[in-house]
Amino acid sequence: QVQLVESGGGLVQAGGSLRLSCAASGNFFAIEPMGWYRQPPGKQRELVATVTVGGTTNSADSVKGRFTVSRDNAKNTVYLQMNSLKPEDTAVYYCYTRVLSTLRDRYMDYWGKGTLVTVSS
Repeated sequence: QVQLVESGGGLVQAGGSLRLSCAASGNFFAIEPMGWYRQPPGKQRELVATVTVGGTTNSADSVKGRFTVSRDNAKNTVYLQMNSLKPEDTAVYYCYTRVLSTLRDRYMDYWGKGTLVTVSS
């Protein structure tokens, strides 16, 4: 019913930058929060940053000052600008969103398939 398509992952040297994008499509009445989680090698999935429809952000301490999450509500798209990347940022990054169903009777959570970000030393 809802699909999230991430793009922008890749290989970058430490100190470099990448911008991830995630576009939501499908059948829904409205998108509520959107954001990013990541799963480093050998670790559990963790929050990176989220942003509400009103623009309120919530970011992990490990990325504050380096990563910026934003959204374009008209395009149903969320972005993650990643600057000053560190090797420990290496992970599969997953787009996340919560949507209100077309019938406006329930909220549903969706995850993208993930995009790999690799930061070399």
